[in-house]
Order: sequence, then structure tokens, then C-alpha cells
Amino acid sequence: MKTARPFRIDAETLSAFLPSRSIRGWHGLVLVGIFLASLAAAQAQGLAAPQTPSAIATLIAWMPFILKGFVLNLVMSFLAMGIATVLGIALGMLQLSHSRLVRAPAWIITHLFRNSPWLVILFVVMLLVPFEVELPGGRNVILSDWIKATIAFSLPVMANISEIVRGAIVSIPRGQWESAESLAFTRGQTLRWIILPQCVKRAIPPWMNWYALLAMATPMASILGVREAVGNAQAAMEAAGARPELLVPFYLFLLLLFFAYIYPISIWTRAIERKYAVET
Repeated sequence: MKTARPFRIDAETLSAFLPSRSIRGWHGLVLVGIFLASLAAAQAQGLAAPQTPSAIATLIAWMPFILKGFVLNLVMSFLAMGIATVLGIALGMLQLSHSRLVRAPAWIITHLFRNSPWLVILFVVMLLVPFEVELPGGRNVILSDWIKATIAFSLPVMANISEIVRGAIVSIPRGQWESAESLAFTRGQTLRWIILPQCVKRAIPPWMNWYALLAMATPMASILGVREAVGNAQAAMEAAGARPELLVPFYLFLLLLFFAYIYPISIWTRAIERKYAVET
């Protein structure tokens, strides 16, 4: 008897980048233990200078500032995923066009951004996109660094969603296209009413995996001065006197913050993948 297997897009390549395959619940307990141990060690080091606030007090004092930066990480990830989803669906469908003039540029764009380092794309967008854009009505709109970083993060995810959409459409049995054609459905009607609804459940697990990957990539924006969680944590450590014993507790706190957000997504993704497993 044939067993059901999860539908995957280019599984061999994609699985190497996905966090959900490697993260386990006990990893979180280990991280919490290491974090508490680092706090204890930092606290012990701070006893040599009793006139300065302890490591625990410093972290608690700056925690709201770091969490404020983390909110910006989430905002960037939501906006970038929204842009990437809309553009990726359009690009994936263009890759399946009957016209070579349409299909070729879509293929080039997809593979250009899919095979480029995210950090390089981030630098290119930061340098090429102007700080201020003039709208047709004469109104000027300022594009801050975090907006440009959001655009940059959306491009590689867009390319991968394009491949997810293309792969999901191609995976639908050819007989369904032929049946729709025999019923006088146009290509657009077949896509809209028959093919795409079936693609949704196949595309959701990899889509969620790419969101998790995107959320974990947003701290790269701190390299270019965006005040998200990592940038705020670095600013907090400098304001607290740049004491060496603060480095490990602060960065481990960031690690726990992202783990607490990403791990439930990972669990949810695996559950959806099992639920929507497609027999191949």
C-alpha cells in the first residue's frame, strides 16, 4: 500500500535552509539554562565593581528598549512577507506562461534573487533606493532605512515563493487540466477555480518555513543602522558602559527572544505539513 508523503518543493535544496527541521523543544531549555548561567557569571564579575549596576539590573532596565526593537523586526517580517507573497505568486504564474517573452524574464528574476546572498541584496537596495521619493502629486515621501531593508528582505523570499507557486501548479495532475479543457474552461478559469485552490494547501508549509527564515534574517538590518532588536541591544550595552560581562547575557536574551517567536511557527508548520500531506 502506498503511503502518503508530505508535498515538498525542491526538498533537497530547501530543507538545508529551513529552521523547522533542526529546532527542537529541548534546545529551548538548553538555551534558557545557558542564559541563566551567563547571567550568574556576569553577576559574579560585576561584584568586582559594586558602584555599577549588576548585569541582571542592567538587562531588566534596558529590556523594554530591546523589545521595542524586536517589534520592528516583526513589522519588517510581516511587511516583507506580504510584499513577497503578492509578487511571488504573480512571478510564479508568469513562469508558466505560454509566451517565452513573458516566461524568460520571470525565470531570470526568480533565479537571480533566489541565488543571491541576502546581505548583498540588502546592501544593493540600501544604496540604490533613494532616501526620498517624489510622488506624481508633488508630495515627497521619505524612505527610511527600515523600509528599504523591508524591500530588500522581500526580494529573495519573493523568488522562493515564485518557485513554490510554480512547483505547486506543476504538481497538479495533467488530467485535471484536460478535464477542465473538455468542459470549455479557459486557462484563466482553470487556474482560478480548479488548480490554484488545490495549490494553497501544498504551498502553505513551505511558505511558513520561508517566513520563519525571513524573521530570523531581519537582524541583518542592524548592520546598516536600523534600530531593531540587535541594534537596540548594542546601543543599550554601549549606554551601560560597554562592560564585557554584558555581551553574552544580552545576546543570549536576543537568542531566546527569536527562539520563542520562531519555535511555535516551526511546530505549527510541521502540523500543517502532516495535515496537508499529499500522496506522490
